[in-house]
Amino acid sequence: MPIFKWEGRGRQNQVRKGEMEAASVQDARNNLSKQGITVEKIKKKPKDLFEDITFLQPKVKQEDVIIFARQFSTMIDAGLPIIQCLDILQAQQDNHTFKRMLKKIKESVESGQTLAEAMKAYPEQFDNLFVNMIAAGEAGGILDVILRRLSAYMEKAARLKRQVKGAMTYPIVTLLIAVVVVGVILVFVIPVFEEMFADFGKALPAPTQAVVAMSRFVKSRILYIIGAIFLFSFAFRKFYKTEKGRALIDDMVLKLPVVGILIRKVAVARFTRTMGTMLASGVAILEALDVVAKTAGNKTIEKAIYKVRAGIAEGLTIADPLAETGVFPTMVCSMIAVGESTGAIDAMMEKIADFYEEEVDQAVDNLTAMIEPFMLVFLGTVIGGLVISMYLPIFQLAGAVSGH
Repeated sequence: MPIFKWEGRGRQNQVRKGEMEAASVQDARNNLSKQGITVEKIKKKPKDLFEDITFLQPKVKQEDVIIFARQFSTMIDAGLPIIQCLDILQAQQDNHTFKRMLKKIKESVESGQTLAEAMKAYPEQFDNLFVNMIAAGEAGGILDVILRRLSAYMEKAARLKRQVKGAMTYPIVTLLIAVVVVGVILVFVIPVFEEMFADFGKALPAPTQAVVAMSRFVKSRILYIIGAIFLFSFAFRKFYKTEKGRALIDDMVLKLPVVGILIRKVAVARFTRTMGTMLASGVAILEALDVVAKTAGNKTIEKAIYKVRAGIAEGLTIADPLAETGVFPTMVCSMIAVGESTGAIDAMMEKIADFYEEEVDQAVDNLTAMIEPFMLVFLGTVIGGLVISMYLPIFQLAGAVSGH
């Protein structure tokens, strides 16, 4: 059906405008009139020429889904039917990709599907966790509560992701800048000095000879070096996509001195937050563990969670197989055991998640504080060493001249 853009006035004579899907202009006018809106302008919205070209359409961001879940929860809590909620949320959505998605979800629900089934068609925006919790909310009649929990969970998960991303971005960007600067010095600057030194008629100092030799090597093989870097990056990505490659690299990352500890703490926070949210929402424990394993983000931790799931399927508690994996800290396993014995495992999971999110905060601050001086020393040593090496012959010449 076509979409109509309209402007009008509400019951209190306030200016209103928006978009509405209807079979005709008259149907749109009638629908707006039922809502107490007096239409002043209405026209058919022109079709987006790039609507069917996927890569030109705006991406649906996590922030869009968080706002959607929060607003949806408020409307359900106010007693509005699901179809009407989806219709309102679709009409006020600025992101055209998300708008079309919500329209299709509404149509699926109207045709008899549950909300969870309709959302399952969009796994990039509504993952297994989201869909399973919506299904539990629909079954238990607490969809508003579930949506509220989902929005809170996603906000905390997004914050955790931003923290880790921020901690990793600084050293990577600094290192890339250092590589580019060193490359420019070796390829363009040092050859100028080399031509100048050719007239000295005297042997160059050893550090200068080493830098000149490095410059010649890089300049003569720059295309091969760039090609090798791209080839290595391509091969690494291919290897990481394999089951064996990802398992090996993820295991190595967890064993790194500082970064490994940070990633382990992030994994514990994510595991306990997701489990606590799902268990509190009424999702079965085996189903919850299956979802958590798939969203672990690390193959070693994923395997550990599946081992826990297998143990629970055989009748064990969560804490015992979790301790046997050796991936999760002893304190976490002990606290989960207490939660199981008191029957408040979901609340205990939330407490552990709160604690480890604070630990991640501290770990990120420590990592940043440690990296900054290290990067300054590294850049000063590399770039300063190159500059000093090139000025050594000039210092020697100046010394010889002053000696005469």
